[in-house]
Amino acid sequence: MKKFTYFIVALLVLSGIRLKADEGMWLPMFIDRLNYVDMQKKGLQLTPEEIYSVNHSSLKDAIVGLSNEAAPQGYFCTGEMVSSQGLLFTNHHCGFDAIQKHSTVDHDYLADGFWSMSLEEELPNENLTASFLIRMEDVTDSILPFINDTLEGHARTAAIKEITSRLKKRASEDGKYNIVVKSFFEGNEYYLFVYQVYKDVRLVGAPPSSIGKYGGDTDNWMWPRHTGDFSIFRVYTAPDGSPAEYSEDNIPMVPKHHLPVSLDGVKEGDFSMIWGFPGSTDRYLTAEGVLFKTDYYFPPLIEVFGKKLETWKMHMDADKEVKIKYASQYAMIANSWKYFIGQTRGVKNLDVVGQKKQYEEKFTKWVNADQVRKEKYGSVIADIDAGIEEQSEGISPLIYASISGISGSGIVSYAQQFSGLEGKLEKIKKEKDKKKKAKLEKKLTKMAEGMIEGVPEHFKDYDMATDRDVFAEMTKLYYQHLSAEAYPELLVDLHKKFKGDFKAIADYVFEKSVFGDTTKTKAFLLDPRLKVLKKDPAFVLSQQFMAYLMTASQNYRKDNLKMSKAERLYMQAMREMEPDRYFYPNANSTMRFTYGQVLKYYPADAVTYDYVTHLSGVMEKEDPDNDEFIVAPKLKELYQKKDYGPYANDDGRMVVCFLTNNDITGGNSGSPVMNGKGELIGLAFDGNWEAMSSDIAFAPKLQRTIVADVRYVLFIIDKFAGDTRLIDELTIHKNMPQPERVEIIEEVPTE
Repeated sequence: MKKFTYFIVALLVLSGIRLKADEGMWLPMFIDRLNYVDMQKKGLQLTPEEIYSVNHSSLKDAIVGLSNEAAPQGYFCTGEMVSSQGLLFTNHHCGFDAIQKHSTVDHDYLADGFWSMSLEEELPNENLTASFLIRMEDVTDSILPFINDTLEGHARTAAIKEITSRLKKRASEDGKYNIVVKSFFEGNEYYLFVYQVYKDVRLVGAPPSSIGKYGGDTDNWMWPRHTGDFSIFRVYTAPDGSPAEYSEDNIPMVPKHHLPVSLDGVKEGDFSMIWGFPGSTDRYLTAEGVLFKTDYYFPPLIEVFGKKLETWKMHMDADKEVKIKYASQYAMIANSWKYFIGQTRGVKNLDVVGQKKQYEEKFTKWVNADQVRKEKYGSVIADIDAGIEEQSEGISPLIYASISGISGSGIVSYAQQFSGLEGKLEKIKKEKDKKKKAKLEKKLTKMAEGMIEGVPEHFKDYDMATDRDVFAEMTKLYYQHLSAEAYPELLVDLHKKFKGDFKAIADYVFEKSVFGDTTKTKAFLLDPRLKVLKKDPAFVLSQQFMAYLMTASQNYRKDNLKMSKAERLYMQAMREMEPDRYFYPNANSTMRFTYGQVLKYYPADAVTYDYVTHLSGVMEKEDPDNDEFIVAPKLKELYQKKDYGPYANDDGRMVVCFLTNNDITGGNSGSPVMNGKGELIGLAFDGNWEAMSSDIAFAPKLQRTIVADVRYVLFIIDKFAGDTRLIDELTIHKNMPQPERVEIIEEVPTE
């Protein structure tokens, strides 16, 4: 994901018209200056202070960044606080990895769902963290004035790092806060973000995949959608309310703000607002930059991911245990694979390259109209495109070396983790001094013991037969797409020995290696020997794959001083050329909000897509022979009885999902969708197939966010799971119809 921002002015790259409310990922600190009046006109009923405040509780205090890091620089998903007891909603696919890690064949929470009926039953999740934004600050003036204009490349990076380190140290308050400083607009501006990170986040509830992942890969990125894509967690703190590692003594967090939940539902044209941590967009690429993505970057990823998914699925379909083990990895890769396919299709269908070229013609004409501008900006596009041409030559080898080589199979990537052990064994071998050797051997033993502890965790989600087939397919792709200079020496020998039979090569590697089996790995670590490591084919391949990967990485990431400077100048020039246009920043995993409306759309000639789907659609799609479209018996029973509780529409139908035209991307998964009162009306979980170009180019007529209706979420928690304690925690709002006022005028008798 990329770079980004400016605070007020500039332009929308692809449009000759003023920015619309549905487009843009806006920084909360500027809401009063940039967006508030327009948002009021659209239906917002909150004040700026109620939305974003540093000194008082506000809506931003209910928005959570989810990560697997203790000091995250970005977030894989978004969540929202929905109770005064630390309850958090996010997507099912955001919680998928945590759910998978708790699942076994006997307790398959992916297939059956998980519902805790008390605090004691809630499950801790190692490394899962929840970050809350305390404040953000423009620190551009603390950085740029102290950097020489001629400073470029590593020197510029080092100077910025030195300055930002001081800023972060000052703002952290001795480690109390996690401080993130990010560049925006290709280094034209810098912002500092202060977060408080909570490390005890427990799984509370999740529907079965037949609800939370209904439609599977087939319906991914598609509308109409019928997925109850939600999971529930709870944030815990130390007894004094401060962040703390997991402990039985911890208590549910009391957030500064939690979102009330609305049962009023949506109608077309309603105001909608989404907050979260969008990961990355690239909306200011040149035409050549777009072609680089679609013609060079995406194709090898599509091929490698497609083959890996195909191989995994063959084994997952044949064995339930294997299906559980690889479920999380499969879901992640499948989502990316389909995204790359859809992005390529969307960019071509919308002629994004043609639109970019038109803009560049306009830009060039503006530059050439003034000699000063021509001297400053005259070569920026050419310099950017020259850098892209160099990258185009190096990206394919880098991807194949990485994705099909060093990380192609589990056995090779795992063997690579033993490089440090090899280094210690080498030192012991060379050391002649007995005392020094004894110290090194002691350190080696300690390292080996630590690695032994990690063996069960690695093999928990590993299947040798599956990985052996993955190794064969990935190594074959590596061999087919890279030149001879990239081939590991051992692979060349094995290719000759087994006459190009990659399955036979895989059989040999897995038979001879100690890294495909728990028992063999532990036995090696109990008595680690350099000779064994040097002869292990998986380890040798990992070292030789890594050697070429480093070469490919260096070739791709050559310092291109002209390109990096040109990108910075290009952004500067665009703002200068279009001074009256509001400018929104590209996404970079910092907190943003987007606002728009609940809307249907027209994907093709004579085709109209309504803005809501219903539970009846779940039943229409049911296919007992396809695990993507299985309907849980309990859900079918509730549907047949129309037992929807207070969660149905006024017409008696149960809404499952709805559409808005909000501007989101990856990282927004789990983001709260709110109405004008700041009430939760749904959880954002996907985009639509027709607008897959969105990370590169927003498509106003087609762009839609797919949302799980919060009433369907509550219906599943209440009526399907019976976990009513969670419903009781929520602050639920519903407009009650007002009776007609009838005035009775009583006549006062006169004398």
